[in-house]
Amino acid sequence: MSDLVPFAVAVPIFGSIVALAAGVFRSKSGWAVAVGASVLQLAVAGTLAASAFGDERISYVVGGFDVPFGIELVVDGLSATVLLLVAGVALGVLAYARRAGPRSNPFYATYLLLVAGLSGMTVTGDLFNMYVFLEITGLAAYALVASGEDGRSPVAALKYLIVGTFGASLFLLGIGYAYIGTGTLNMADLAVKLAESAAVDPTLAQAAFALIVVGLFIKVAVFPLHTWQPDAYAGAPDTVSGLISALVSTVAAYALLRVVYTVFGTGFLESNPVAEAMLVGGAVVSIVVGSLLAVSQSEVKRMLAYSSVSQFGLIVAAVAIGNTTALVGAAIHLVGHAVMKGGLFLTAGLVATETGARTVEEFNGLVDRSPVGAGAFGVLAVSMVGVPPTVGFAGKWYVAVGAAESGAWALLAVIVASTLLTLAYFARLVERMFFREPAPQPAVERAGATTSAEPADAVADGGGGDPRGASLGMYATVVGAAVLAVALGFAAFGYGELLEPTIERLLLSP
Repeated sequence: MSDLVPFAVAVPIFGSIVALAAGVFRSKSGWAVAVGASVLQLAVAGTLAASAFGDERISYVVGGFDVPFGIELVVDGLSATVLLLVAGVALGVLAYARRAGPRSNPFYATYLLLVAGLSGMTVTGDLFNMYVFLEITGLAAYALVASGEDGRSPVAALKYLIVGTFGASLFLLGIGYAYIGTGTLNMADLAVKLAESAAVDPTLAQAAFALIVVGLFIKVAVFPLHTWQPDAYAGAPDTVSGLISALVSTVAAYALLRVVYTVFGTGFLESNPVAEAMLVGGAVVSIVVGSLLAVSQSEVKRMLAYSSVSQFGLIVAAVAIGNTTALVGAAIHLVGHAVMKGGLFLTAGLVATETGARTVEEFNGLVDRSPVGAGAFGVLAVSMVGVPPTVGFAGKWYVAVGAAESGAWALLAVIVASTLLTLAYFARLVERMFFREPAPQPAVERAGATTSAEPADAVADGGGGDPRGASLGMYATVVGAAVLAVALGFAAFGYGELLEPTIERLLLSP
């Protein structure tokens, strides 16, 4: 089974190469290649996940070297969850992209390269290798954001590039400090050596922690290091917005959890109150300010982007709490947020394709013009708020209970308040969609979408809309996301029990 682990990364890389090469012979073959590669990767991820919830983790060392000298790939219950999420979301978004575009082979080659980077970040057991995959993910994401026809897409990508490169540089600098102090890059070996406090300069360890965490805060989009996210999410084509909102910050948040507890461990946090304060401060500020900024937005995609700032604050809060219940909640919320937020962005794109509505005001009476879009958006919004029995409720419940178990009452109050804050910006949209008279149909769609009066040939393959309207694949994707948001809520508590042994081992690591 361990020999299967590298295929989780190799399959999308090979698919990316094939998609690019196939474009020489047939310019629109990229989608079929991407689907084939994604199906195969999903099969690999599913097989690994079926074996990863046992007592032992699955490990593979690249090149046959011994640990800690070789690059180790590791799959346990937590990483298997995220790997399966990456593969599943990537395949689901392709059904949407078939009509919504962009449709060029280079786009799908970059799409698969992003999936490869995310998969590599998920399974690597080597800190420098995580940086390499972080950079691959970043470069692919910058290119995908810039693929829209709207003029703000390249501007958003440039901003994302500058801020993201700064975050990756901090992460790399932190790795350097950790290597200077320990002489190793393997995460498990780093944990052992950092636990031997007499052997490592505490200042080096603290500097490494601070730089790595701040670098990942930028990638997660923790306030006030979130500045790249609203423009990137709103300026990208709808397909790309759905993909990166579901996966990029999600995998970065997983990396934060993994590094904090696999490399530094609970003992480091207990002996360094400032390190714990960094996590708590980032969580509280992101939850509160992200929600307040979301309420003030008039464009739906920007509102959803600021909502992500708030929701990832909840993940950081779980990492700061650091007990089994809270970290299980973090895993559930990572999966739930990917489904819910990715579904919301794709639904917003579906609505724009059907009606041209892209602002909060234009969502008035949406149920009459786009009943499927309004219904899916409503279900996903309710799940984001955390109404039972949705997955949004399950994740928040675990994190809140974890805060109570640890006696973090102030943080618990913020977590509970986050539900009311989330309700503040989603309730106004639900009220407008279902209980107001329809708004006049806008003459021109925003953010790269087409106008209802444009001819078919006015839209290039790289555009953000399609004059033929929404496809069955687009409807199936958004409805599937809404159904999953509810179904995962029923499965969440059983999954939590399966994941507990993995989390307990994580917390007990040196």
